[in-house]
Amino acid sequence: MTPTAFISHLADYQLAAVFNPYAERCPVHDRADAAKRRRANLCAFLKAALAAGVDTVWIARDLGYRGGRRTGVPLTDEVHLKHMELLFGGIPFHRATRGPIVAERTAAIVWRVITQIGRPVMLWNVFPFHPHEPDDPLSNRCHTRAERETCKPLLMELLEMVQPRQLIAIGRDAQLALAELGLSAAAVRHPSYGGQAEFIAGLFRHYGVEPHPRAGKRPSLFEAMEG
Repeated sequence: MTPTAFISHLADYQLAAVFNPYAERCPVHDRADAAKRRRANLCAFLKAALAAGVDTVWIARDLGYRGGRRTGVPLTDEVHLKHMELLFGGIPFHRATRGPIVAERTAAIVWRVITQIGRPVMLWNVFPFHPHEPDDPLSNRCHTRAERETCKPLLMELLEMVQPRQLIAIGRDAQLALAELGLSAAAVRHPSYGGQAEFIAGLFRHYGVEPHPRAGKRPSLFEAMEG
């Protein structure tokens, strides 16, 4: 399956109390062509990841309303779209929203680690959409088992396309959800709720990266590219 065909398949899904950023438009924050922009962002990300020979997929639980719901790229907020451009050789990614840029804490930590690792990774979620409370579209909730099973074909299509060597589950929820779907994954602590240090240390161990103090750190991949 090609990235274009996969994203077309993503856009076909409609579920109750779930925002599909590849097909829907938020009437409060989105530009008129927001869904099209998010599809283009994800398509560019997938194509770049495949071209780079990405062999590891980091998988979290579901999209958050401050991150992937707005950008179309999992675990990536609007602050880090430019970082993603640099990591993948200058491919442009575009905002789909109006107003001030919105940051997400989890995305900031994820991209801090990617920066220090210095190599592209594939980012995804067990449930690829944004589940929210029925009367509050800008809230976060955990997806249900039924929703997970409904979207399992999408996850399997992605893995068939990427052919990763390893999956890394971000958080216990993601690890258990993957196990229920019959997928084995290494696990790291989720960076939220006090887990930032363990998340960073776990991924540094996995990639053989030595921690170093911020004040004297080596130039990041992005700084090197900019220089």
